[in-house]
Amino acid sequence: MGLWQSLTPNEYVASIYDIDLERLWRDGKRLILTDLDNTLVPWNHPHVPEALKTWLEAAHARGFHVCILSNNSSSRVDDFAKISGLPAIGAARKPKATGFRKALKRFSMQPEQAIMIGDQLFTDIRGGNRMGLYTILVLPIDPTEWWGTRIVRNFERIAYAGLRKRGLQHPIHQRR
Repeated sequence: MGLWQSLTPNEYVASIYDIDLERLWRDGKRLILTDLDNTLVPWNHPHVPEALKTWLEAAHARGFHVCILSNNSSSRVDDFAKISGLPAIGAARKPKATGFRKALKRFSMQPEQAIMIGDQLFTDIRGGNRMGLYTILVLPIDPTEWWGTRIVRNFERIAYAGLRKRGLQHPIHQRR
């Protein structure tokens, strides 16, 4: 898999709320792996917003398993997992395969049954693509981020320019 192919998401949407869960279910997807910070909630946000609760209820009602797969510390991820009721894998070391494999094994799923949702090209999308998952890139929820992520965002800007030349279109951000 070439660099550009590994960085190209299957979908690029403004937020998780713009994802067509019904279509994904019809396409045979059964497991949603999702990043936490700036994908589900702002960075280090300690609460589950009502809109997220509603989205998770809809995903579960449709039959999806949902699991947090985050590079943030296990304690941060475990704390959010407890209040959200979601299973989670913290310190996942994305884009490495270890966290993805662990999640697939936990739910007895094959890569083609799983979706990776995240806000970062080099961790969420690259890791998901390398594993053969369906990948969905979302816009970051908030500009506040961990310092390491802020550094990586500079490289992402360069990658986005290359992806735009290859047809990736920036979604329109819809405020909810």
